[in-house]
Amino acid sequence: MANRDRREYAPGCPDTPKTAMPITGEDGGKAAEPWHFGLSALLKFKLPRVPLFFLGIGVYRAWIEIAFVGSFVNFPSLPLPMREWFDTTAVFVMLLCVLLARRIGPFYRRRSVFVLCGTTMVASTAMLFATILAPAVAPLLGMPAAVLGGIGLGLIILIWSEVYGCLNPLRVTLYYAASMIAGALIVYVFMGFRMEWLAVFASILPLASLIFARRAMDEVPAAERPAPADVKFKAPWKIFLLMALYAFAYGIIETRAYSGSFGPHSSPGCLIVALIIFLGVALRRERFDFNSIVRIALPLMIVAFWMVPALGIEAYALSGPAAVGGYTAVSVLIMTLCSNMCYRYGVSAIWLFGIERSVRLAFMILGRGIAYVGLTAHLGAIDGAALVSGFAVTAVLLATLLLFRQKEITGNWGANLLTGRSKSPEELHRERIAAQCAAVANRYRLTGRETEILNLLAQRKTVGMIERELFIANGTAKAHVRHIYQKLDIHSREELFALIDPGEVDPLEGK
Repeated sequence: MANRDRREYAPGCPDTPKTAMPITGEDGGKAAEPWHFGLSALLKFKLPRVPLFFLGIGVYRAWIEIAFVGSFVNFPSLPLPMREWFDTTAVFVMLLCVLLARRIGPFYRRRSVFVLCGTTMVASTAMLFATILAPAVAPLLGMPAAVLGGIGLGLIILIWSEVYGCLNPLRVTLYYAASMIAGALIVYVFMGFRMEWLAVFASILPLASLIFARRAMDEVPAAERPAPADVKFKAPWKIFLLMALYAFAYGIIETRAYSGSFGPHSSPGCLIVALIIFLGVALRRERFDFNSIVRIALPLMIVAFWMVPALGIEAYALSGPAAVGGYTAVSVLIMTLCSNMCYRYGVSAIWLFGIERSVRLAFMILGRGIAYVGLTAHLGAIDGAALVSGFAVTAVLLATLLLFRQKEITGNWGANLLTGRSKSPEELHRERIAAQCAAVANRYRLTGRETEILNLLAQRKTVGMIERELFIANGTAKAHVRHIYQKLDIHSREELFALIDPGEVDPLEGK
């Protein structure tokens, strides 16, 4: 990451293209709906390759559900629910990492962080299953298990945030949705294990996720990996507010969301929505409309919160999966937005995701507290369930207004790059090239996608490298390059470099 010019992806910079997270069609107009495609496209459709190691988020999500959500494993609990200790500890750990981000990051370079994370999560799992074998020790082991698990959760969230902060938005959306699918499938398989085997394999899950994280980072080019924090960045407060509102609403409905044997990461709502988003990216690829994620989330959340007051307690079986599905879509959107800012600006993922996830968990805890008070307190003639749902709907409506006020999903969401470290001559050169590409693109009326590819061509990247970086189908990059050459009236790389940077023509470059 240290060697990549951040500003070429930054929407706030006046002389650079806004191409980091395309949501428009290649003609500059609105992208086609991701769910509408022709028969010929369907017949040619092939699932994109998703590297196995990038599914490690799903592995630790499965661990969370098995160990602390208790969807199908009943652990003896403390007088105060272990879940609250677990989430609260994770919040404190991540906030501490936020304060120390400049000193302790990046995590992928620190083996001690991986060791600490794995040790705490395995120890927590062992303590939890020990309470089943010896229920008498539950009061002694319950709180330490929750605290150790919370420490591990906070660290593993930030470890994976660094990995995803190195990827472009399409890859983030595709891999994260695939991880959610993988996590649900893991939980389904584990439901059939005997308790002894469940204890063993649940203890392995955190270690597997950490190994996957390390291997996933190995697949990221060295120049794209996180560097020590070197920029001052105004936090994207609108993203934090959006996630806080949704997390608060979800916390209110969380208890009813886990009906039957399903938890938050194995719910049919999570699986179906993640699958829809995955297929949307796989089918539309660079033409995927990120706004469609919002159009999935909002109706599901509204339906979920009004269904029980309108139809009664029998609606729990439907409102729960709807709530989880809506929250899943929002989570994918937030993950993509935050990763995109790390990718564009070079901001520390530890700092940015540490704040976002802390806010998310804190407001989820608050929502659970409001739901408990509303459903158990004696409110006279006031319907507690309707009142609580009203709070949730209000939060979702406020989030909706916030989304509507944001003109583009790709906007800065209140963020701003304030200052950065001093730039090397190479970085200044790349910055000048990016500005010149923007000027050329404006002069010759290139589309957004063509501008992005022009920028990569000017960085002397091959067509194959461009296809992999932008996650576009084979041959698409070549077609774009041909159109760029036609519009610029050039016929070779030498002419392109002469146009972009006359002083730096490389005679060895071919077409």
